[in-house]
Amino acid sequence: MFLTSLLRRAQLLAVLSCAAMFVPRAAAQSNDTVVPLAERDRAARNLSAALGRYERALAGESARYDLLWRASREASELGESAPDRAQRAALNTKAEGYARRAVAANAGGADGHFVLAVALGRTALSLGARDRVRYAAEIRSAALAAIAIDARHAGALHVLGVWNAEVMRLNGFTRFAARNLLGGRIFDQASWAEATRYLEAAVAADPGRITHRLDLAAVYADTGNKPRARTLCEGVLTMPAVEYNDGRYKQQCEQLLPRWR
Repeated sequence: MFLTSLLRRAQLLAVLSCAAMFVPRAAAQSNDTVVPLAERDRAARNLSAALGRYERALAGESARYDLLWRASREASELGESAPDRAQRAALNTKAEGYARRAVAANAGGADGHFVLAVALGRTALSLGARDRVRYAAEIRSAALAAIAIDARHAGALHVLGVWNAEVMRLNGFTRFAARNLLGGRIFDQASWAEATRYLEAAVAADPGRITHRLDLAAVYADTGNKPRARTLCEGVLTMPAVEYNDGRYKQQCEQLLPRWR
């Protein structure tokens, strides 16, 4: 009787041991399908579903770079068009957290630095002047880190173009205060020429992205080249809406065109 009980216990331990070895492997195999499935959701412009897949996978593999930077990207894009302020803030905070973890997991990955720059930019929009100056330096640094790794990273080129444009759009007093009173001397690096150069490079690197063309059109208009701005925006209206916020970008072009005639 004792030997029978001992044998059963040994058999049970063997089964449990095999199960313990199998579960992590099964989870890893399951997580290998996450990116293609989430990318399919993204192509269908269902970013909530894509983000949900990444977050569930990250519960088991919290430092996996390819999941982290994509989770940040989806959260940022959802936050951009979230209907209320609290929801935007929550998604922006989530995007920044995932981006920082992505950079920590793989400092040599351009996409991690890029999504960090984007997430910081979204967060900065809700802050006061002093904190915006602090964020401006980190946004630029993250985007520069991305293009140091991948010189043709369209997203990072776009961020740098918009960064230059937004600094140049500040009125003279605000820029003076940021530079001299808040320690934002990095603003001296900004110029319309750099805004144009970076955004043109973004369009060249990824001509199918509507957002690159819209922001370049705005820079052309701000620098007095309304014919080129109008041509770009008219082109945007003929492009298919592929990404989550493309419909909104096309509406912005429709609203801007009358000003550029």
